Amino acid sequence: MTLLAERPSTGTRHPLRPELQRGFAPWAGGAVLLTLTVAVAVPAETWQGGWAETRDQMHTAATLLGIPMALAAGCWQGGRERRRRTGELMETSVRGSLPRFLASALPVAVWVAVGHLAAAALALLATWYCATGDSPYLVVPLVDTLVLACAALAGVVVGRVLPWRLAAPLLAMGAYVVLGVLSYDSRNALAHLSPLLDTSANRVPVWWQPIVTATWVGGLAIAAVLAHAAHRRATALLPLAAAAAAGALLVQTGDGLTHTDPIARRQVCDTSTTPQICVSARYEKLLPQVTQALSGLTGRLEGVENLPVRFEDRPGGSRPDEVQLPMIKPFGSSVVRGRLTDPEQYAWEAGMMLIGRAWCDRTDPAVGRTDAAVEHYLAPSPAEAYFDERDAKGSKADREELKARQQARARLLAMDEEERRTWLSEYFATAEECDPSGVPTL
Repeated sequence: MTLLAERPSTGTRHPLRPELQRGFAPWAGGAVLLTLTVAVAVPAETWQGGWAETRDQMHTAATLLGIPMALAAGCWQGGRERRRRTGELMETSVRGSLPRFLASALPVAVWVAVGHLAAAALALLATWYCATGDSPYLVVPLVDTLVLACAALAGVVVGRVLPWRLAAPLLAMGAYVVLGVLSYDSRNALAHLSPLLDTSANRVPVWWQPIVTATWVGGLAIAAVLAHAAHRRATALLPLAAAAAAGALLVQTGDGLTHTDPIARRQVCDTSTTPQICVSARYEKLLPQVTQALSGLTGRLEGVENLPVRFEDRPGGSRPDEVQLPMIKPFGSSVVRGRLTDPEQYAWEAGMMLIGRAWCDRTDPAVGRTDAAVEHYLAPSPAEAYFDERDAKGSKADREELKARQQARARLLAMDEEERRTWLSEYFATAEECDPSGVPTL
């Protein structure tokens, strides 16, 4: 009798491979990808084109939607053995409790992380082709990926401890409520424990904040895993201590976790115009569009004195020799996907910025008509024709006021260039005065 030798195995199949390739984990990653993509795609015009806006939009979606989903996915995966009634069978495995736990939990954590990374990559690509300046912020999405993976691991622990089928959706809802409450009032010290850091387009986290946040969230997740599945549960004290130290640092630092972005304070200027046109270095690629939109206005002001030195676009108030540039941010109004939406409206707003009397409580009617004539000459309002037509069909007083406005415009336009330049110089010397006595009128 001939004994046939068994064919030697060509390789050992890793226990994680089946879980990574099929089952619930890939579906969890796909759900995270789809949810985050839809969440940021709906208001895409409010962030597309700005790297900081893209960062904040993805960070908010990853925190408020991604973390609850990751917790729910992990919780559902953790309760799988109880639903299948294979828990006792798994306990007879030669592997220890921690390897068995990781074999079930890691695929979900990996796929959730992959889903978030794919969504973040799509958002970055959507901004890349119409970026207005600055550069991508890659640390924040990487830390968010780690946070979501840790949330999935913590969810598996909850799913093993609580066998209830409704544990997963309730855990997701509870996480969403907690994150919302912590983030609602930024003055609360505990709010800084939330991964949803209160940032804006002009503010960035301090360099160590992502590391501390990852330590805080990751330490809690790892401590929960070790306390549940490790042979020596006392090993959970080490990550728990690291999480406690990180949390204490976050609470004590408070508002110091963010600071003004240096690039937001730096101005990029076109010095060939009067006044000069300066935008934040974050929107450097918008400068040619802004200069083109204001070209008619700045061309008519060439040689005029008593003007501000420049239009500026910086956080905070303008300096005495500067005037605020019309709003570039927030995106979605003046700028959408790296383009000015209405150059004529933008030029009119810039002209109005030069006339400080717009903020006076009351002005003399003759001064008001003079201001309107200067506005018409520099950059007329897109709605000017509408108001003229309305007054032309209005009462006798409306028609008389329209006639007076038109006469003031005609007198300014009838001046030769030198006379008009001299008159405008005198006018802008009093452009911010509410007292009409010294204002030259038309």
